[in-house]
Amino acid sequence: MSSWYPIFLRDMLLFKRRLLRLGYLFSAMVVPVIYLVTFGLGLGRGFYVGGVDYLGFLIPGLVAMSSMNNSYTWVATSLNLNRLYFKTFQVFIQAPVSPFDIMLGNVLAGMVKGIFASSLIVLVGLLIRSDFGIGFTFFVVLILNSFMFSCLGVITGMITKSHEDTATYSNFFIMPMAFFSGTFFPIEKIPMFLKPLIYLMPLTYTNLAIRGDLRELKTMLNTGVIFLFSLIFFVIGLKLIANYKE
Repeated sequence: MSSWYPIFLRDMLLFKRRLLRLGYLFSAMVVPVIYLVTFGLGLGRGFYVGGVDYLGFLIPGLVAMSSMNNSYTWVATSLNLNRLYFKTFQVFIQAPVSPFDIMLGNVLAGMVKGIFASSLIVLVGLLIRSDFGIGFTFFVVLILNSFMFSCLGVITGMITKSHEDTATYSNFFIMPMAFFSGTFFPIEKIPMFLKPLIYLMPLTYTNLAIRGDLRELKTMLNTGVIFLFSLIFFVIGLKLIANYKE
């Protein structure tokens, strides 16, 4: 058995316990559904973005946002608590487990959480709009996005000095991405002087790719950027784990 699996399994057992609570399912859905009802049903009829009605434009963005929030938050919070309070992270460090396996186990756990939460939004989208399609590109980009933000969650979980620091990073990095990376409105509508900053945000490329087709060059390029971000975040997180000292 691979050394990453016990780490992954531990998080999945904790996740399973949470799934048994009805309130947890609603908490995973409530914010995206509020956005969907407020913006989608309010503007979704008679309002078009790039030839697609607004509801059709909004749902993929909310799926990407939900994937980002849940993948990132699960790993960042879990790793922060395990390292600073429960001290279970130190057990992994002292065990015959490589930094790569620790990294991989945490990232895969975050991906499961992100994909699960996103699937709930997809289900709601299908109920509201029966012609909402989930193609190969959608699936690939969703997996890559969950992987990318799980890796970013590892970085945050390793560099934060307290539980409050995790919320600070979310407020300054994750929340702006949720609103300004093309989730609710096209990037073309953003003022030109802000676009260089917008294109530094990883979620921007997810929102561009998840609404595209991998057979198109621009979608392939955007997906390639997501993969590059993922690789960079994975390497940084791996180095932080490998160099960890009490």
